[in-house]
Amino acid sequence: MLTFLSGGTGTPKLLAGMKEVERDFAVVVNTAEDVWVSGNKICPDIDSVIYALAGIIDDAKWWGVKNDTFHTHNRLKELGIDEGMMIGDADRATHVFRSELLRKGFSLKEATEMLARAMGVEQKILPMCEEEVATQVVTPEGKMHFQEFWVKRRGEPEVAGIEVEGIDRARPAEEVLETIAESRAVIIGPSNPVTSIGPILMIDGIRRALEGKKVIAVSPVIGKNPVSGPAGKFMKALGYDVSPEGVLDFYRGLIDVFVVQQGDGFESDSTEVVETNTIMKTAEDAVNLAKFILNLL
Repeated sequence: MLTFLSGGTGTPKLLAGMKEVERDFAVVVNTAEDVWVSGNKICPDIDSVIYALAGIIDDAKWWGVKNDTFHTHNRLKELGIDEGMMIGDADRATHVFRSELLRKGFSLKEATEMLARAMGVEQKILPMCEEEVATQVVTPEGKMHFQEFWVKRRGEPEVAGIEVEGIDRARPAEEVLETIAESRAVIIGPSNPVTSIGPILMIDGIRRALEGKKVIAVSPVIGKNPVSGPAGKFMKALGYDVSPEGVLDFYRGLIDVFVVQQGDGFESDSTEVVETNTIMKTAEDAVNLAKFILNLL
């Protein structure tokens, strides 16, 4: 079995490709970008992983459900409720499903398991923790939740720092440590290292669980540009170069093999750096990257 550490966008693409060549894997997913909207808990990264593996993700945006409608969102707006983010009707059903289970006393891990099963996903999808944690972006205007920064404000404010509120009391969700221990390798997907993977690694016990494991990471930065999202702004704010080398610095001492885009290779005295095509424009690209990673094992 393999275990992936995942955020949204990049890693779900890779997971969709991996499913075509290797079905025995689990995914530990970031929950620091979760938010409650209109009475329902939204777990953007968990949902993207489930939708990708279920084959229903909107692959034009890599979030939400393909061909979704927005009748409820638009009607709420007409009534004077601005949710701050576009929530599709089918997507909203996911949030209602999860939130009803949570209100009935089920854990987030249990709700995620039932949701994945209902959508025909056979892989184990695990939230990183049960506690409510929140990535806060520090800007000259003050702190704002990641979703306000990225969705409502379109990532425009300057970034002075990143804080993950509540992470000091967070513990790995049930089965997370056991799943990592049983895996022959851990793969850190090409998600934002600071706000997608970083919170997972900050949870007490996760880094220790990775010790002695073969850890492979895929760079989410090509040349000097992140493939998607605000990773560049965040890396720069924390003092890391926006480059594959900067990503490796962020993961320093953690990974054994670092996969970068062809032409981005460099020498490292602590990590094996290998090159391949990491740009997943098509399903075939994702399958080929998955095969490349499996060959590394």
